Amino acid sequence: MGEAALDRKVREIGMHRSVYGRFVRPLAGAMALCFTAGLVLLAQPPAKKPTARTAADDGFTDTPMLPGLPWRVHDPARPHPPVVTPGATPGAAPSDAVVLFDGRDLSKWAHRGTGADSKRLLDTKWPVRDGYFETAVGTGSLHTRESFGDIQLHVEWAAPRSIEGHSQGRGNSGIFLMGLYEIQVLDSYNNRTYADGQAGAMYGQWPPLANAARMPGEWQTYDIVFEAPRFEGSKLVKPAFQTVFWNGVVIHNRKEAIGATVWRNVAKYSPHAEALPLMLQDHDNPVRYRNIWVRRLGNYDQQK
Repeated sequence: MGEAALDRKVREIGMHRSVYGRFVRPLAGAMALCFTAGLVLLAQPPAKKPTARTAADDGFTDTPMLPGLPWRVHDPARPHPPVVTPGATPGAAPSDAVVLFDGRDLSKWAHRGTGADSKRLLDTKWPVRDGYFETAVGTGSLHTRESFGDIQLHVEWAAPRSIEGHSQGRGNSGIFLMGLYEIQVLDSYNNRTYADGQAGAMYGQWPPLANAARMPGEWQTYDIVFEAPRFEGSKLVKPAFQTVFWNGVVIHNRKEAIGATVWRNVAKYSPHAEALPLMLQDHDNPVRYRNIWVRRLGNYDQQK
């Protein structure tokens, strides 16, 4: 049998061939079936039948207790996490996410009224077009209609392609966790400003670990893990923490917030609810947003 014919035969019957010169080396775990023209046809052995499950497959009840926990190492009684289906593409919302903007409308957002309407939520005035929405200068910030505490937040944004202004006057907006703790949005591509006010900063508190800015007009991504502060009455018992990835680059690694965002002053905490709306800031600069979703974060070992 010629080389070409042998190759065709190997492909037809789903076997494997490993040629060393004109000799054949056995493949690991394979068995020879026949010899043809000095060559060996090989096939994988039949798969072994799966063994029956045992109690040990589910865990062990004779292992040490984990420090400070009611569970043993490999405890079969320990709760399993919920199943979450990831998004079909990178950046897409997973199955348990609350989609805050899907490219169509701003029904999950509102303006807060002023004056006589101060206790009302008003329909948004920011325009939606071509799968994104844009700040409408002078109309006020946007707030989610739902409230959130500990979360994972995904936001995509873009500063204007045409460069106008400088420092804090160029593509300025902000993402306020709980409406209080800001991650700065700003065109920081070749745009010098104070370090704790550039894009990605925990504004007025911590500069980002890196400047991962894309060029003006290009879409950028923030992935934020936010741990809300905890209060007992008027006492702060746990500060807020933020972990932030900017365009895939970690820029805050569970960094503690000094307090609620404030301009030109030292931040401090004031007691507030365990869950509050998110806010997108109107800073009188045009900024685009798209593909915004959030996941509420639970604790370890939660019962279903």
